[in-house]
Amino acid sequence: MSDPDYLDGPEGRRLAYHRHAGDGPGVVFLGGFKSDMQGTKALWLEDWARERGRAFLRFDYSGHGQSSGDFEAGAIGDWAADARAVIETLTEGPQVLVGSSMGGWISLLLVRAMPRRVAGLVTIAAAPDFTEDSMWGNFDAAQRRALMTEGQVALPSEYGEPYVITRRLIEEGRDNLVLRTPLDLPFPVRFLQGTCDMDVDKSVALQLLDHARGPDIRLTLVKGADHRFSDAGCLALIGAAVAEVSAA
Repeated sequence: MSDPDYLDGPEGRRLAYHRHAGDGPGVVFLGGFKSDMQGTKALWLEDWARERGRAFLRFDYSGHGQSSGDFEAGAIGDWAADARAVIETLTEGPQVLVGSSMGGWISLLLVRAMPRRVAGLVTIAAAPDFTEDSMWGNFDAAQRRALMTEGQVALPSEYGEPYVITRRLIEEGRDNLVLRTPLDLPFPVRFLQGTCDMDVDKSVALQLLDHARGPDIRLTLVKGADHRFSDAGCLALIGAAVAEVSAA
């Protein structure tokens, strides 16, 4: 495994990344909450892009993976700013954004912030507005009270240590919601979603499909696929989706 390069990002955050040159539109992978750029989907997509001579970029948000910072100090706006910094600095021209879980939300924020730099969008189990709808919306009274008085609450995770959810994550997330106001996606878009996803229900994908506006938006539901969406068939669907939005 090669060492990453680093970019000095917003407010001194040091962001780790891997990229390789190639034809455009380039492909940028945006990972999920507490994930990193060494995951199956990111590495598979990098190989897919390399085989086709396509430019590719993967990176870690601050507080994730090999980037600097404390995860618990971060919030959605910080990670969106990290993503914008790496795209503006390390890529040229319009890019195809591939956002997994929280990365789907981040990619939608990038569409609003830098629409001319987006050639197409692929999301995988996108989780827009999850801090409000999935976290705060599902907290019981005791969890809400602890969050407001103690500043954080710990949630169990099947992926390892509990997730520590901070008051800042919830409150700052409200400044970045995308399902409460118009969401224009004027380029090819493919939403991918597993029906057995225990982290992001398929109803979220249907809500996103209904809410977004654009000339070429499609949702693919994969029966039996879970949140990881990383078996051979799911990975092939990701590659096909990127190829579709690139060619349109």
